[in-house]
Amino acid sequence: MGIAEWKLLFKPGWDEHFRHFDKAIQERILKKFEQLKSPIIGRGLHSSRYLIEEVGGYRIAYIEDSPSNTRKIHFVGNHKQYERWYSKG
Repeated sequence: MGIAEWKLLFKPGWDEHFRHFDKAIQERILKKFEQLKSPIIGRGLHSSRYLIEEVGGYRIAYIEDSPSNTRKIHFVGNHKQYERWYSKG
């Protein structure tokens, strides 16, 4: 019996900042998306439903739904963009 792969879903607008990144950064983030399909444990934020993965100075914020084995990407951006996004709540 193998470990089930996670499905990735993307919230509309997740790529607001991503589409402006250099190609090399985009490729690193896309590799991290592939890793998110495997059963890795994300870092949770205090009193937040979001889990965070870091790719250098960039952040991926997602929500995990264990019953459906789904991870929904809500945000991708650099640290400052992430702070602004998170403070909007």
